[in-house]
Amino acid sequence: MKSYLYVGILVLVIIALLATNKKLVETLKNIFKIEDLRRRIGYTALLILIYRLGCYVVIPGINPNLLGEGSALANQMDSNSLLGLLNVFSGGAFANAAIFALGVMPYITASIIIQLLGMMVPAVQKLMKEGESGRRKMNQWTRLLTIGVLLLQGPTYVANLYHQMPQAFVYGNSFGFTAYATVILIAGTMFIMWLGEKITDKGIGNGVSLIIMIGIVARLPHALLAEFSARLNTSTGSLIMVILELVLLFLVFMATIAVVQAVRKVPVQYAKRIIGNKQYGGVRQYIPLKMNAANVMPIIFAQALMFIPMLFVNVAPKFAGAFADMTGVWYNLTLAVLVIAFTYFYTAIIINPQQMADDMKRNGGFIPGVKPGKATVTYIDNIMTRITLPGSIFLAIVAILPALAMKLLGVQQAFAYFYGGTSLLIMVGVILDTLQQIESHLLNRHYDGLMKTGRIQGRH
Repeated sequence: MKSYLYVGILVLVIIALLATNKKLVETLKNIFKIEDLRRRIGYTALLILIYRLGCYVVIPGINPNLLGEGSALANQMDSNSLLGLLNVFSGGAFANAAIFALGVMPYITASIIIQLLGMMVPAVQKLMKEGESGRRKMNQWTRLLTIGVLLLQGPTYVANLYHQMPQAFVYGNSFGFTAYATVILIAGTMFIMWLGEKITDKGIGNGVSLIIMIGIVARLPHALLAEFSARLNTSTGSLIMVILELVLLFLVFMATIAVVQAVRKVPVQYAKRIIGNKQYGGVRQYIPLKMNAANVMPIIFAQALMFIPMLFVNVAPKFAGAFADMTGVWYNLTLAVLVIAFTYFYTAIIINPQQMADDMKRNGGFIPGVKPGKATVTYIDNIMTRITLPGSIFLAIVAILPALAMKLLGVQQAFAYFYGGTSLLIMVGVILDTLQQIESHLLNRHYDGLMKTGRIQGRH
């Protein structure tokens, strides 16, 4: 009860501080004065509510009373970083054996595969350059590939669930039940994708990203309460340590926002053209090259590979044991190196200097002091190589921050996930993108933005 009281007091203090900010109150009033924006926010909230309710609807034929905290499945989520990541992305539905258990990860996997094919297959490269028609075709391929991934992951999920908790299966795990459960899981993921598309079209923010973020944020109250209980119910704990943890979390958020928004602006000059009596071109624009172009994907790739050593637990137990502890030195050192390597790899996939140079040359643009063509490609490539290094180091630090928080500060595992990793980057990125859209609506209606000076930039 004591921890509940402190959490309640903390929430009231935050609300009181926000209520005293006249600028914030006025901005909130302006948001709800705009009918279109008000309708979009309400529509988004409704669809998110539907998604969250679906995360607690258990697959028919599975006893929900045997799931949840303390179960074998929940313990597996805590001990396995990959499965824990899947559970975070699904908003806890993975551990609940819900109809939304697989979440949007199959769609993300399919999207990554399509992007990789775009690098290696000329036909896919050509399709990616065809504009809107090409984008629609790519989306169709991604959806079909998502179903293919689900056909593999669905039976695997059911088999793992049966291995961990056979007593939860009311009618056993026959072939018929596996097929039936797989169909439900496929339908659940496709429904989530549909919700995400509707949020993007008629709501506010990016639908799929927002759904992932809501799933992550939904775990915050429970994690914060558990941290309060752990600090206040021990002889060495105190309220001061909780406040210190919250201050450090705030500083980590600020640093992450700064790096996420960091860009290197490359100047591009367009040649003057006189057509008739009018002059075209002659202006200078900028190409924003992001320091963190790869975003959260390197950490996802790296964490997905960290379960491989556990496959050798019977062959090389010492080797597997060194990577079993997520707070261990070898685990975090390997994770950091993998994150740096995957940052360069994924940046090379999504940033194409050759295409940038071709587009500039086609539109009569050039970088001052750099010859068009191969020299421009080399120039852009060199800049990306240099700015990716601090970006990759930052991602590596973010990836191991939860382990450092647990090891050095004694933070509970559930709350430590918010200090770094995928949870932190997704929350920061999605919040910035959503606030940027809200600000655009305000400015278009001649209202003040969300900031006193400048504008919210988002993730570009």
